[in-house]
Amino acid sequence: MEIKPSLKTVLKRLKLSGVLDTLPDRAAYAKKTSLPLTDFLELILQDEIDRREEKNLSLRLRKATFDDVRSLEDFDWDAPITFDRDRVRDLFSLGFIERAEDVLFLGPVGVGKTLLACCLGHAACRAGRSVLFLRADQLFKELRQAQADHSREKVIRRLLAPDLLVVDDFGLRRLDSSQSSDIYEIVVERHRRASTIFTSNRAVEEWIPLFDDPVLAQSALDRLAHNAHQVVIEGDSYRRKLRPGAPGSEAKEPAVRRKRKRA
Repeated sequence: MEIKPSLKTVLKRLKLSGVLDTLPDRAAYAKKTSLPLTDFLELILQDEIDRREEKNLSLRLRKATFDDVRSLEDFDWDAPITFDRDRVRDLFSLGFIERAEDVLFLGPVGVGKTLLACCLGHAACRAGRSVLFLRADQLFKELRQAQADHSREKVIRRLLAPDLLVVDDFGLRRLDSSQSSDIYEIVVERHRRASTIFTSNRAVEEWIPLFDDPVLAQSALDRLAHNAHQVVIEGDSYRRKLRPGAPGSEAKEPAVRRKRKRA
């Protein structure tokens, strides 16, 4: 089918130029099957909806700044780690985001805390939610730089805006006065307004000594503990097992299969 220039112009003016990619094939199909005009129109408009949804998903994933793209379909539920699987499956219904509840993935290094957090974040993106993923050190680095160039309010707004904020590897080191105030502000401002996921290799009660101010720590953690789904993961690190030459290193990564990032 040859598309007339006038039709191309009309579609572009209506911001429907994406229809041009599938219109010839759809027109040929409609002619071959004697498809009613209304069904043909619905078909090409659904193509445009699908195209826009895919484009919006790609944009949300890009804005989320995940270290890697992971989804629930990649997760191996038979991985040699122990955690409350029923609770985690329930989290993937994303009801916790609807209720503005938080999630804490806690456990030793290498047991899949970050992977689960990324999978949840990816699921939220697919559901049309805005997500931001940051390692704790990145978060504090951005805020420190923002303090220096007087853009702190802008950065704080960016941290408070998403439906889901993921803070990875929290609690690796003690917080100074500024960092303690920053994390307190983020927790308090997002409390019951939007969901936050923290991953940490420390139990929550071990977080208090990390803060420069124990009063701020207690206030922030009271809110988290009262409003959070805690998932404790136990087991051996897969990273250690996957070292070249390590016993069983020829086996695939047990928690997820890596996906290539889309260009």
